[in-house]
Amino acid sequence: MGSPPPTPRRRRRRGYSTFRAVALAVIVIVFVAPLLWMLLSSFKTNVDIYDAAKTFTFSPTLSNYGNVLGRDNYFSFVFNSFWVAFCSTGLSLIIGVPAAYSMSRFVMHRSAMVVLLARIIPGVSLLVPWYFIFANLRLVGGFSVLIISHIFVALPLIVYIMMSFFDSLPTELEESAQVDGLTPIGAFTRITLPLSVPGIATSGILAFIFSWNNFMFALVLSGADTKTLPVAIFNFVSYASIDWGGLMAAAVIVTVPIMVIALFTQKYIVSGLTAGATKG
Repeated sequence: MGSPPPTPRRRRRRGYSTFRAVALAVIVIVFVAPLLWMLLSSFKTNVDIYDAAKTFTFSPTLSNYGNVLGRDNYFSFVFNSFWVAFCSTGLSLIIGVPAAYSMSRFVMHRSAMVVLLARIIPGVSLLVPWYFIFANLRLVGGFSVLIISHIFVALPLIVYIMMSFFDSLPTELEESAQVDGLTPIGAFTRITLPLSVPGIATSGILAFIFSWNNFMFALVLSGADTKTLPVAIFNFVSYASIDWGGLMAAAVIVTVPIMVIALFTQKYIVSGLTAGATKG
């Protein structure tokens, strides 16, 4: 005896499952294909990169990575990127977390809009006045100007993520702590701040990723001794030709640390971004 024909509800469910699988496959291909092409190209010669027949079948070489890592001061570029990202993220968290707490608890919507305005303004519109001001202060080419410029963009991101997180924390916890004898600052540091670690981790990771990947500010405001990795990749682009193999190898070196950080901290990112979805 044969199985009964599928009901309309089962057919809809099956159609939805098929559509979801196809949509996920398309999204994965769109996002993974450029990364795969970059990784494969980093092991090819320039001749093989231009040859479409050798997209997947080629003789791999490590000469591109040797060329990249063998360049003078390349590891100093890695240190520069890490130092600027670490300092700008740390200072942004020190300023942004208390600011977000104050805006959340005292319902400072107008101040929050001003902070959001700094996030909306395109960074390219700030480069000319920043360069003029910092050049007159003789700061262009130093680490301080890069850190300040990255703070200006990372701080609004941290404030808005933390505001949503603090909104989701019940105020009764702080009130109970104050009844037990803690000051408002003590309740914040001993009760609220430990509970907001997922949000702090999320905003800090995203701010660090932004700073590590930033190209525009470093291109204009950095010097020969403070050049970061995204700007250093430009060394493989010349007027007459482009060293695609070296460029792809350098891009892999820039991308891998961020992918590793995102892989091992994804649970903090997800929990921090979804913490403000519900309140109470």
